[in-house]
Amino acid sequence: MRITDTNVYVGPNIYARFPVIRHVLDLGELEHWPTVRLGDDYVARLLEMLPGLADHGCSYQTAGGFVRRMREDKGTWLGHVMEHVAIELQNVAGSDVSFGRTRSVDGRPGFYNMVFEYHDEEVGREAGRIALEILHHLLPTDLRPDNAPGDDWDFEAERDQFIKYAQRRELGPSTASLARAAEARDIPWIRLNRYSLLQLGHGRFQKRIQATVTGNTSNIAVDLAGDKQETNEILRDLGLPVPRQIMVRTPGQSVRAANRIGYPVVLKPLSGNHGRGVSINLTDDESVKVAFDKAKQHGQTVVVETCIEGMDHRILVVNGKVVAAAKRVPGHVVGDGQSTIEALVEEVNKDPRRGVGHEKVLTRLEFDDQADRLLARLGYNRSTVPAADEVVYLRATANLSTGGTAIDVTDIIHPDNQEMAVRAIMAIGLDVGGVDFLTSDIAESYRVTGGAICEVNAGPGFRMHVAPSEGTPRDVAGPVVEMLFPPGSAARIPIAAVTGTNGKTTTARMLAHILKMKGHVVGMTTTDGVYIDGQLSVEGDMTGPVSARMILRDPAIDAAVLETARGGMIRSGLGFSECNVSCCLNVASDHLGMKGIDTLDQLAELKRVPIEVAQDAAILNADDPRCLQMADYTDARHVCYVTMNPAHALVKEHIQAGGRAVVLEQGMNGYMITIYDNMRHIPLMWTHLIPATLEGRAIHNVQNAMFAAAMAYNMDVSLEHIMQGLRTFGSGFFQAPGRMNVFDEHPFKVILDYAHNPAAVKAMCDVIDRLGVVGKRIVALSAPGDRRDEDIADIAAAAAGHFDIYVLKRDDYRRGRGDDEVPKMLRNTLLANGVPDDSIHIIPDEQEATQKALEFASPGDVVLILGDKIKRCWKQIIYFKPGDQPASDSQSIAARGPAVDVPGFELPDDLEIIRDERGVRLAREEAD
Repeated sequence: MRITDTNVYVGPNIYARFPVIRHVLDLGELEHWPTVRLGDDYVARLLEMLPGLADHGCSYQTAGGFVRRMREDKGTWLGHVMEHVAIELQNVAGSDVSFGRTRSVDGRPGFYNMVFEYHDEEVGREAGRIALEILHHLLPTDLRPDNAPGDDWDFEAERDQFIKYAQRRELGPSTASLARAAEARDIPWIRLNRYSLLQLGHGRFQKRIQATVTGNTSNIAVDLAGDKQETNEILRDLGLPVPRQIMVRTPGQSVRAANRIGYPVVLKPLSGNHGRGVSINLTDDESVKVAFDKAKQHGQTVVVETCIEGMDHRILVVNGKVVAAAKRVPGHVVGDGQSTIEALVEEVNKDPRRGVGHEKVLTRLEFDDQADRLLARLGYNRSTVPAADEVVYLRATANLSTGGTAIDVTDIIHPDNQEMAVRAIMAIGLDVGGVDFLTSDIAESYRVTGGAICEVNAGPGFRMHVAPSEGTPRDVAGPVVEMLFPPGSAARIPIAAVTGTNGKTTTARMLAHILKMKGHVVGMTTTDGVYIDGQLSVEGDMTGPVSARMILRDPAIDAAVLETARGGMIRSGLGFSECNVSCCLNVASDHLGMKGIDTLDQLAELKRVPIEVAQDAAILNADDPRCLQMADYTDARHVCYVTMNPAHALVKEHIQAGGRAVVLEQGMNGYMITIYDNMRHIPLMWTHLIPATLEGRAIHNVQNAMFAAAMAYNMDVSLEHIMQGLRTFGSGFFQAPGRMNVFDEHPFKVILDYAHNPAAVKAMCDVIDRLGVVGKRIVALSAPGDRRDEDIADIAAAAAGHFDIYVLKRDDYRRGRGDDEVPKMLRNTLLANGVPDDSIHIIPDEQEATQKALEFASPGDVVLILGDKIKRCWKQIIYFKPGDQPASDSQSIAARGPAVDVPGFELPDDLEIIRDERGVRLAREEAD
């Protein structure tokens, strides 16, 4: 069995609405070896390695269901078993995942799509790798592949190493509790690095946390809390109870300080945390010297302070209020009069709540130098048998990370002690802080029982409060999130997702322009790049999850318009868990036969994903049956149909039921875009007033404008702003590059468009037909090389009969095709559709083909350039002169006159002075 392909989906996808990993498995010979044939011994050994598999319900949806699947009837195949093992390995490592699905691949016997949930990508990948090794290891020798682990494979060591690896990758318990608290309050979060840095909220509403330090936490306060001497002095000056303290740098100074303060004493590094380097209850000079060396390993400066008798308590203060308190007990065992200390430790570690590191709510007890030293101080060793009920401590400090336990005491803490903790945190200046307070009884006032504050912690751990060993768990993360996002404050920016086969970029640009007219700072992703407030930030095809998250992380934006294309969704899923509105413009033949999408129905299922996660409205093309069917899969509050057929029966019924729709209606003055909402009829604007529609002739842009209007309306944009946006949005190159860009400064008209599939080419041909051209119609036609042969033929068929001259070219990137293979395929289809041979010209190079198409033109003609390199084509069009030779990309395309020198004037880098037959002018070279 081998993994032939892998996809990591970072967001909603065709398999689930959350992150999953998909492996394509080739079972090979194991296709003939289901679990029943492998025998019950195989299943038993697997359960011995991973007992938690017995709790998997599988299709039975009850504990033990998966084991039944393996043992009953024909059993199940190892691809399915691998899915469950990958899930269980993550469970063992502390990740709460449960979803999985394994299905055979159509038409490929022995191949399976195996999908399973993950929280961290690398942990998920590693779980898949180990799952495969486990299944191979358990196979009979004659079935094992050559690279399978042998009989001497130490699974327990591999498992423990995986757990530690997962713990390094997964969010820590404190950060994870904050993420859960954010989710419970419908606040999105994004992990910003491999550690504990999170962004809560999107765009300009975002806040950041790192572990339990917030973006509002004062840097000065963190520094003070890390300086134990400075903290001690500040609290002492305010009359708060603190131990006497002296800072030392040498062993001799530490001994003198201890004698000056008076034994017993505590030694600890000046700057430290998690109890590292701390030694308590030191009673002689020699132990102080040893403790100094230990503390010195964690910092150059060491603190000697009075040892306060009492139990260690952590009091957590958030936003000026005590939200939890816990009594911390160092790691220990309790004797039974029969077992050795080593046996007692083994028994304690059997507690299912204990794990490696932060894997579980408690950490395993471990023997080390400190444990042996504490035992030796009692005259004990690991083989000693303590008396019944005798408590034997293996740690000097009560940190949970070293095996300590925590008992919740929030309900019994004395008000004086609460006030003391709040004052201490306020004195240091922390918004979230923990006070380590030693006292014999937290329920009594420190004024009566004594006690002292031994530390103030910035970024205190939450594990002891959210999952105490005893007592009530406390939601301590909730108050932190509510401090950052008070009730009623915004955390999300409006997100609009645009998908479909054709028109996505234009619709996204129209909507972004409308939102900008309203005053939003818009982040937009398109096939051209990432735009922030109208300015290109990153160039390229940016329609996948990486670019979406780029937008959502930008602190400047307050609205997102995300073009969401097929490639990103099939490769990695969506970059957002939900959106406010989403639309599907159409589902047409494009990219079929690639990445497992072979039919229009499969393509529709993929493009349905953004519709499924829409919250406020799903905008659907009622004139496209596949889009129409998507209404059954959305939970959005509104379904808004867009139709160019005012007699559409289903839309009429929808409107009569009070639903929303945008309809194209004919009136005395032309065609009107009309909105229906809750039985209201709202005329929006005439199509001929929208510049991008070429006075209503470009029907595909009329439809794009209708979708942009529908999305804006469902985002609560006013009618005035929608109309203003559409009236001021043109189809010029600088506003919508490659989207029906018209150049009228030659004696003939030139239109540049990026149409690259049959439906898009047909739409452009319809525009040409509606223009009322008096002269010749000329087209420079191509098709992407990675399309199926039938798709390339369909592109040519869509153009056949609409033009007088056909110049056939290829894209620069041939995608596996020969130099003139695509042009010849186009030619064959044109001939088959009745286009005369003398009307067809094959010129493979795009620049040469564009030049020739322009040279064919005379006054009154129209030239349609279906370009690949849009910027280069546009430059070639605007600087065209008959007889010019096409320039290389490194040369200037136009023949330019000498620069005009203006004294005292320095030309910006992106401007140049050009002299041609239209005189001297400035041209912004955005096409470079």
